[in-house]
Amino acid sequence: MVLADLGKKITSALRSLSNATVINEDVLNSMLKEVCAALLEADVNVRMVSTLRTNVRSVIDFENMAAGLNKRRIIQSAVFKELMKLVDPGVPAYQPVKGKHNVIMFVGLQGSGKTTTCTKLAYHYMKRGWKTCLVCADTFRAGAYDQLKQNATKARIPFYGSYTEIDPVVIAQEGVDMFKKEGFEIIIVDTSGRHKQEDSLFEEMLQVSNAVTPDEVIFVMDASIGQACEAQARAFKEKVDVGAVIITKLDGHAKGGGALSAVAATKSPIIFIGTGEHIDDFEVFKVRPFISKLLGMGDIDGIIEKVNELKLDENEELIDKLRQGHFTLRDMYEQFQNVMKMGPFSQIMSMIPGLSQDFLGKGGEQESMARLKRLMTIMDSMNDEELDCRDGAKLFQKQPGRYMRVACGSGVFERDVKEVISQYTKFAQIVKKMGGIKGLLSGGDPTKQVNPTQMAKLNMQMAKMMDPRVLHQMGGVPALSNMMRQLQGGAGNMGNLMGFGK
Repeated sequence: MVLADLGKKITSALRSLSNATVINEDVLNSMLKEVCAALLEADVNVRMVSTLRTNVRSVIDFENMAAGLNKRRIIQSAVFKELMKLVDPGVPAYQPVKGKHNVIMFVGLQGSGKTTTCTKLAYHYMKRGWKTCLVCADTFRAGAYDQLKQNATKARIPFYGSYTEIDPVVIAQEGVDMFKKEGFEIIIVDTSGRHKQEDSLFEEMLQVSNAVTPDEVIFVMDASIGQACEAQARAFKEKVDVGAVIITKLDGHAKGGGALSAVAATKSPIIFIGTGEHIDDFEVFKVRPFISKLLGMGDIDGIIEKVNELKLDENEELIDKLRQGHFTLRDMYEQFQNVMKMGPFSQIMSMIPGLSQDFLGKGGEQESMARLKRLMTIMDSMNDEELDCRDGAKLFQKQPGRYMRVACGSGVFERDVKEVISQYTKFAQIVKKMGGIKGLLSGGDPTKQVNPTQMAKLNMQMAKMMDPRVLHQMGGVPALSNMMRQLQGGAGNMGNLMGFGK
């Protein structure tokens, strides 16, 4: 069972409590049976499942429970907390220090996606202003250096390796020393993939570790190998001081439960998860948001973090335009760029409360991104006058010849250009309404400043813009209004969204 299906089954089991007329031992046992069966089917370690069941039962004492307590909420909260314990060893992760040389060494099994993950981590820190680089100390696998070189070049990350030197210890030492002299802050060392039965490769890994004295050793786990991961994780931990874990291939059909529960063997925190092949299919792992997303409860913190990364609040010119209700085609183009920078659509959708992880499947995501790129390609053929006009739609309507020119320049039909203008008109209408709502764009807490009637009208306008199928899947206009309130209110208690916690 893939993780998305696991989340659905656990959510279904927890919601069965709400449907029960009376909460008693039989209802509790039935719910726990469903939850445990789902976890075992997802390849979670049987001992950990047994512990979860015991711990939840220990919290619930129907005989001595005080009258008036909400039994449903207590049970749901207990399950939620135990799910978090499955993936949280309670150990703080290493935090790189700005302005210092932070040497990070990667270890893991062959084929776990280690080299790709090295580039993803370097890119993650580079986007946040760190000076990052890569060292390829994998001389065992043919083509390892070529792969790292290709990945690093594409991401514009400096790298070091050798086609002639066969000793990985020498390469690692030379690469780390060189980048330290050049003042790099994040120095990532990729090593050969190995297996616990390969004593010589394990010894080599120890020698590389002794040579570069890493500040952090990261063990890369493949989510698809199941419970076999636990023995491997323990073997690596015994040889080198594994300080953190990155789990790869959590997309597709990987069960993931085995890898997640194998974290207990390393006693090291999960710091990132890989959710695809692209360089931005990489998420910071936080226990509570991860479980919240798994159960379809969203991750408001994650959305706010991604929006903050774009530093939209620094674009005072755009904010001023929005306040006045002005919105040009160039503004729309820039917002499309921001959407693409935020990452894969399915990743963003899974962060919104009430939307399941598979809200946008892989096909839907690719289709949406392709459509967005197509719209931007058409806009690339527009001139400055068209892009910066206060009312671009009127300009095209007055001079229809512009449709043909833009269509020829971008290799599309006129109807495609008209679709872009139609989308722009809808966006401009929303912006005009937002600019007219006092308090919405003036900073502070919008929920306290905005007139509820005006906000309701805005929600209805947004609903008209959306694809009816998407709106229906979200739960209609009420669900959209609720989502807007959650986004405006910021990062609240995720547990409250489904009645967990207080």
